[in-house]
Amino acid sequence: MERKIKVAAAQTGPVLSDDWRDSVRGACAMIEKAARAGADVVCFSELFMTPFFPNTLTHDFDRYFATPSDPGLKPVFDSAADNHIALVFPFGEKNGAHYYNACLVADKDGRHLGIYRKTHIPAILPSDAPGGTGSYEKFYFSPGTEFPVFDLHGVKVGIQICYDRKYPEGSRLLALKGAEIIFMPICAATYGETKLRGNTWELPLQARAYENGVYVVGVNRAGDERGRNHIGRSMIIDPIGAEIMAIASSETAELLVATLDLEHVATAQVSLPWWRDRRPELYRELGVGSA
Repeated sequence: MERKIKVAAAQTGPVLSDDWRDSVRGACAMIEKAARAGADVVCFSELFMTPFFPNTLTHDFDRYFATPSDPGLKPVFDSAADNHIALVFPFGEKNGAHYYNACLVADKDGRHLGIYRKTHIPAILPSDAPGGTGSYEKFYFSPGTEFPVFDLHGVKVGIQICYDRKYPEGSRLLALKGAEIIFMPICAATYGETKLRGNTWELPLQARAYENGVYVVGVNRAGDERGRNHIGRSMIIDPIGAEIMAIASSETAELLVATLDLEHVATAQVSLPWWRDRRPELYRELGVGSA
């Protein structure tokens, strides 16, 4: 039986307002655009409704966070449900005393299936290079502790957020749990180090697809945001990791849409028989169990 899904990667641009509510209208417009393109699911970039605030140090950070039940978010969720499109929605989540870099997944009927919380939390020292603002995420976010796989109308999807993509273990665990698509909301900038960051942008995205035989949908922010130079170049990658099916520019907001044939996942995992030849009993020293 044919199994296909049309995915939309919503690359967003700089955010200059510190009030995430000011981004609601734009989010709804992008959802509607994805729906008009026939997408079954739309994924946004990491923390896309706020400036990338972790590149500064401030005590007044609570304003960048919300709970899923916050009335201000209701128009976004309603827009997705009204347009019958599933939603991969990254946001700053406030949960009791904890703050997370999170991503909520909702199905086409608007049901919230759950939340993934970023597990690898970086800290990057600033430099004198142009755009070398640094990043202080460890001051703001608690790390997540789980790798859920969500069933979107018969399609298994996992989430890895930005820095997570640099670690193969999380993506491998999602693939072992049956994920066929890994969505990667990202807010990657050069930090003034083009050789280390911009020129290697595709490598971890393609590697995670190749080594797991899954589709990877990397969704980034683009453009200059108060001196922070975002890489953009959102992309959708096939399960062999060799074909970039769609790629966005490095400068502007853009919607990528591609149809994914899920039979190619099974084909990739047989053609590249990582699953057959793995030796998990020998990997215990990594401290990651059978991954």
